Amino acid sequence: MTSPEQAELVPVADGVFAWIQADGSWWINNAGAITTPEGVIIVDTCATEERTRALLTAVAGATHDAPVTYAVNTHEHGDHTYGNSVLPESTVIVGHQATRAGLIADQVIDGCPPFWSPVPDWGQVVRRPPTVTTSTDLTIHSGSQRLDLLHPGFAAHTTGDLVAWLPDQRVLFAGDLLFSQVTPLVFMGSLDGALRSLDWIAGFDPQHVVPGHGPLIDANSLDEVLETHRRYYRLVLDTARAGLDAGLTPLDAARKCSLGPFADLPDAERIVLNLHRAYADAQHTELDIFQAFADAVTLNGGPMHTAV
Repeated sequence: MTSPEQAELVPVADGVFAWIQADGSWWINNAGAITTPEGVIIVDTCATEERTRALLTAVAGATHDAPVTYAVNTHEHGDHTYGNSVLPESTVIVGHQATRAGLIADQVIDGCPPFWSPVPDWGQVVRRPPTVTTSTDLTIHSGSQRLDLLHPGFAAHTTGDLVAWLPDQRVLFAGDLLFSQVTPLVFMGSLDGALRSLDWIAGFDPQHVVPGHGPLIDANSLDEVLETHRRYYRLVLDTARAGLDAGLTPLDAARKCSLGPFADLPDAERIVLNLHRAYADAQHTELDIFQAFADAVTLNGGPMHTAV
């Protein structure tokens, strides 16, 4: 069980911070803060009011209460966006147009289904989608600080992923294109796209990477993290092909799948969610989100663990 008190604001580069929440599992994300001459840019919020307030308190202490001028959402999922409404009213929220659409349509913020235990308590959060959007790329200039928001050009973790890239400091906020020591999740995106995004990320040649979940990644460990993702995604794709050939459901394919080195990663039950994505793409059908989560609960032997 983790609590907001276990999160830490970690300096990554001069004026750049990562908000690292242990243990990086369901609904426990990373975020960040960038100081500029005109104020602070927040990269992602958190799933709950309590956790987002802890983030903002830590950022205020590290930046002498500098105003939060911008906030970036790397994608639509609630662990990165529900806390938007806790930000000051004056903060401009920026994201991909698909992130805006997804958050507006999101029903989980109104009441989380019992797929997790305990059921998350969001607190007093309401929908607050990005008001500045892009379908491709966008650059924020704040004084002398430049922040590039870049879309890979295809669906990956979601259809609207943005990374936040600081070219001068060579720091990359990767959002959920990368999971560090946590099982990746791509059920709302594309397995093929997620694979392609890894080479795209490598092309930045970053010195420091803040993943969407889990420990920080430096230049020395990035290749290993990327290769781990490649192996996992190929395992999902191979399992899906074999399951489809054998006439298996995603749940049955997941039960037959040997996760090998990935078995001990947190949230191993995500294999069935990812298989639902692979099946839907292979069969050119819409993904049944409710059935995918019901299968994940079945595979897990009960509701999935959360600490929010």
